[in-house]
Amino acid sequence: MDVQHRPGGGWIEVIAGSMFSGKSEELIRRLRRAQIAKRKVQIFKPRVDNRYGEDHITSHSAMRIESQNISSSRDLLEKVASDTEVVGIDEAQFFDAELPAVCNTLADQGKRVIVAGLDQDYLGKPFEPIPQLLAIAEYITKTLAICMVCGAPANHTQRLVASSERVLVGAQGTYEARCRHCFDPRLGQ
Repeated sequence: MDVQHRPGGGWIEVIAGSMFSGKSEELIRRLRRAQIAKRKVQIFKPRVDNRYGEDHITSHSAMRIESQNISSSRDLLEKVASDTEVVGIDEAQFFDAELPAVCNTLADQGKRVIVAGLDQDYLGKPFEPIPQLLAIAEYITKTLAICMVCGAPANHTQRLVASSERVLVGAQGTYEARCRHCFDPRLGQ
């Protein structure tokens, strides 16, 4: 999705889906296009996600873009410069419940806010704060992966290792994409 810049008007875009569905790739694509358009862009990711490095958002397919680590949603308000036009946020499911209010504040300041994250946890339950962000976003993109069992479109993230922790940062070997039919939430418990 390419959205035209509207001077003075801010909005929220959410890219949501399962792991391995291309959320970070789509976020990076939109942010690069904003940079090409000479917009002032700032990009953030949660400090807890250091799988591919501290200072970049990196997709599973190795696309990268420079970013800043932050510990909380409140940090966004402190770190976003007044002249920033586009704010990118990856792995939104790792942020606190204040993220939707912070995104609203930034959009009300005239900024384009692009947020990517998992919409469901490993049990197939809504993964906060994504549902709240979906409710307030002007633009929503739902990404699908490919089921690693049958090849159908995949909407779920299958946990492959036993853990009852809701947040277990991992990638291939820890999770895989599954369709509705092949997904089994009991597998990761």
